[in-house]
Amino acid sequence: MTAIRKKTIEGLQAGDRFSVTRTFCREDVTLFADISRDYNPVHFERRWTKIKGFKDTICHGLLVAGMVTEIGGQIGWLAAGMDFRFKQPVYLGDTITCAFTITDIDDQGRARAEAVFRNQDDDVVLRAVITGIVPGRAEKEVLQQMVAEGDPTNKLSGT
Repeated sequence: MTAIRKKTIEGLQAGDRFSVTRTFCREDVTLFADISRDYNPVHFERRWTKIKGFKDTICHGLLVAGMVTEIGGQIGWLAAGMDFRFKQPVYLGDTITCAFTITDIDDQGRARAEAVFRNQDDDVVLRAVITGIVPGRAEKEVLQQMVAEGDPTNKLSGT
C-alpha cells in the first residue's frame, strides 16, 4: 500500500501534503507524444529549440503536469478542475518533485489543492491549483478492501 493510499483511508484533511519525484527521459517524451499526438518540434528537434531560445529539447508541459495524477490517482481524487502555470522548461534528465498540498476540504468532500513543481536546482518550473472530490466513507471502505486484496490494479502498491 502506498503512503498516500494509507493516509486517504485514515482520512484526508486540509494541510495534508504529498510529494512524488521523477526524472524525465527521452522515452517518456516519445511515449507521451504517441499518446497525446503532440509532435511539436520543441520536444524533438534541437535546431527548433535553439530558435525558440531553449538550451535543448523540452518535455511536454502536460507530461510534467501529469505528476499530479500520480498523487490524485492514489487518493482516488475525482478532478473537477486543473489550472497549470508553466514557469520554466523541463529538460530531459531533469528531476522534478511535485509537492501537493490539500488546502481545503468541505463537508461534501469538495477539495482544493495546490501543487508546486521544482527541479533538481530547486527552481519552480510549474504551479498548479487542482479542485475535485475526495473519497467519502464508502469509497474509503472500498479502498481498504482493495488494499486488503493486494491492490492488484495499482502498479504503485509496493511503494
